[in-house]
Amino acid sequence: MTSPELPGWRHVYSGKVRDLYVPSAATPGSADRMLVVASDRVSAFDHVLEPGIPGKGVLLTTLSLWWFDQLAGGDGGRGIPNHLAATAVLGDDDEPHSLVPDAVAGRAMVVRSLDMLPVECVVRGYLTGSGWSEYQAQGTVCGIPLPAGLGDGDRLPEPLFTPAYKAPMGEHDENISFEQTVELVGRERAEELRATSLEIYARAAATAERHGLILADTKFEFGLDAKGVLTLADEVLTSDSSRYWDAAAWQSGTTPAERMASFDKQIVRDWLAAHWDKQGTPPALPADIIERTAARYQELLERLTGI
Repeated sequence: MTSPELPGWRHVYSGKVRDLYVPSAATPGSADRMLVVASDRVSAFDHVLEPGIPGKGVLLTTLSLWWFDQLAGGDGGRGIPNHLAATAVLGDDDEPHSLVPDAVAGRAMVVRSLDMLPVECVVRGYLTGSGWSEYQAQGTVCGIPLPAGLGDGDRLPEPLFTPAYKAPMGEHDENISFEQTVELVGRERAEELRATSLEIYARAAATAERHGLILADTKFEFGLDAKGVLTLADEVLTSDSSRYWDAAAWQSGTTPAERMASFDKQIVRDWLAAHWDKQGTPPALPADIIERTAARYQELLERLTGI
């Protein structure tokens, strides 16, 4: 993975998809704002794959910004605090100057620095993926008992909050119970994380439904601002962090594949699962998989936002 050099910013971290920068003049730990750049990299099964998805970074950033605006009260609900900061400053000429370098325009967000919480807040509204595998074996999802007789792709009786511990870089995240979340962040904060995550999911699922989509599951990350306010951070409700399905296909489909017509990277996951044993370096993605994935990302953005 390579990250571009950007004027006015210093690279400090690269995740599987995003690159993080702080102002060039900032000393360690002193930056009050950061630049989050979404690359075209795509990951699956904890590996970054080659090649990337052209235009993916712009699509993810555009969708995140749209959802941040919706959740700030644009959908009629209460405003959920988020980490977005001003993208321009006044220069000596009293004219606004963009903080986003031209090289990453459209794929970058200027954000406030937060004290990030070590919990990935997953909400599942439908039974699929790793949850379906666990349910088949034990009748549970992340240790939570479920009624018998559910099928792959079925709607759950109610959305489930299934947190994960965000492991240090290079290690795998680990599903944890709510009580383990309490041990990490305290009971009051854990209950706030659960309530806020379920609220955001419910609002987003309702929005998706109005656009003929199902939000099957998603994950959120939160941090605390300087006043200790719980603040939504990172990406939100994108094709990388969520499973979106076509509602009409789900209602009429008779097999899991027909029901779960997805607008996310499930195309990549399915191809990789069929062509790789998860040992060694993953194979390169074929051109048709890249094209189909890019098209589904674009279609999701258009259906939700009209952009």
